[in-house]
Amino acid sequence: MAVFTERGYDSASMELLANRLGITKSAIYHHVTSKEALLALALERAHEGLFAVAEEARSLDAPAVARLKRLVHDSVTVLVRNLPYVTLLLRVRGNTEVERRALERRRELDHLAAELVTEAIADGDLRSDLDPAMVARLLFGLVNSLVEWYRPEPGDTGEPLADAVITMAFDGLVVASPQPDATCAPITPP
Repeated sequence: MAVFTERGYDSASMELLANRLGITKSAIYHHVTSKEALLALALERAHEGLFAVAEEARSLDAPAVARLKRLVHDSVTVLVRNLPYVTLLLRVRGNTEVERRALERRRELDHLAAELVTEAIADGDLRSDLDPAMVARLLFGLVNSLVEWYRPEPGDTGEPLADAVITMAFDGLVVASPQPDATCAPITPP
């Protein structure tokens, strides 16, 4: 996964992979039929965790906002546990059939998040002045950006990070004050 992530899928040759692993190319081919098959296995590992938490969030008997929070929270913990695989998933560009399928599956997760946002707005639990698809993209843009800077320590479950993401995304950063503050007035689009 490190070679695919560092070099990009197209530039990662089987010879380079074999050298990094300290084995022969034939040893790799003993386990997988092609570089694309290896990519498919890696992407499936990322999807497996993400779709498991999506299904769990979808099946909760709870308001939509609680299911959305669970989806975001647990997506962070999956990302932490499977960082190399999720990083690779987030870097695919659709140049191969395997990558195009991976992007389609990612869009399924986007749709689920947008549906939950729509439901939470209808329930009166989220602001109604924002586009649900945009909110979902912003939430998962925040989650996905973690691959760029977060480096888990051994044994790190990602729970404190997931809790911080939920607090920031759903409760905000500004401390509520009893008096309106003119310096924090909402920005009204033109």
